[in-house]
Amino acid sequence: MKTANLTLRGAALATVVLLGATACGSGDSSSTANPKVTVILGTASDSFYNTLGCGAKAEGKKLGATVDVQGATTFDPATQTPILTSTVAKKPNAIVIAPTDSKALGTPLKQANEAGIKIVTADTGLDDTSFISSAVSSNNVEGGAEAARTLAKLVGEKGKIVIIGGTPGVTTADQRIKGFEDEIKKYPNITFVGVQPSTPSGGVVEAARLTAASLSKDPDLAGIFSISTPASDGANNAIKDAGKVGKIKVVGFDAGPAQVEQLKKGTVQALIAQKAEEIGAQAVREAVNAIQGKKVTKSIGTSFVSITAANLGDANVSKYVYRSTC
Repeated sequence: MKTANLTLRGAALATVVLLGATACGSGDSSSTANPKVTVILGTASDSFYNTLGCGAKAEGKKLGATVDVQGATTFDPATQTPILTSTVAKKPNAIVIAPTDSKALGTPLKQANEAGIKIVTADTGLDDTSFISSAVSSNNVEGGAEAARTLAKLVGEKGKIVIIGGTPGVTTADQRIKGFEDEIKKYPNITFVGVQPSTPSGGVVEAARLTAASLSKDPDLAGIFSISTPASDGANNAIKDAGKVGKIKVVGFDAGPAQVEQLKKGTVQALIAQKAEEIGAQAVREAVNAIQGKKVTKSIGTSFVSITAANLGDANVSKYVYRSTC
């Protein structure tokens, strides 16, 4: 932990130096007419974020803005901060970012804003929102509650259930867990055995290990809420290895291509899909509004779609399945 903290402090200091060199020239009239927006994804390897990036690019094209999309290979402040530092050096008019930590990214982003760069968060957020132009995100508390209701129905409102995944300090994870925990209390015959949290870079392998450990601890486990795409993938692998496909009911959050295949095969029974493309488009729209001095909305919450094998063929539902490329 000390090494990670030193890395972040070093990156933040580098950001300060760069900001000192870039504080001028970000708000001239030519830049507001043809604004430059950089989108920094939570990770470049996740279909949700790729779809968000597609929405951002499409909206930028409509608005006459140049949109550059960046992203690290892992969802980790230690890998995202250097990307932020290099982005600031390029002097965009605005940065749209999915912060990988609600605290660690706050200082360098505030420094970027002080240098004249507008800041919009998309998906994940920050503890300090005083300096950002807008925050665009799904209503993750309600998404967690919907997952609880769905899973309760799938397990017949009885038995043991667990949450797999979720890194403490990531706003979306914290909110989904809160929504789930509050809602699941309404079912007296369900035993919630807790959360198996993941580390920032744990990914699918760690989620599989956490699921296997949960199955070992509670062989009679009835249901799992997988809180993210890697968590769904990992739970899927562990359930298959244990020979319990269909016996343990799984509700996943997010709807990437792999998760949809799991849904079709019956490993996962329901997916809570975010409107990823809409989040990306709205974030860029608010960023351009901020650059051009137009009215911005400080906080925007988007809804979600519950996807099952039964409704997957509905065009109004399938359009929310995430894409790997634009």
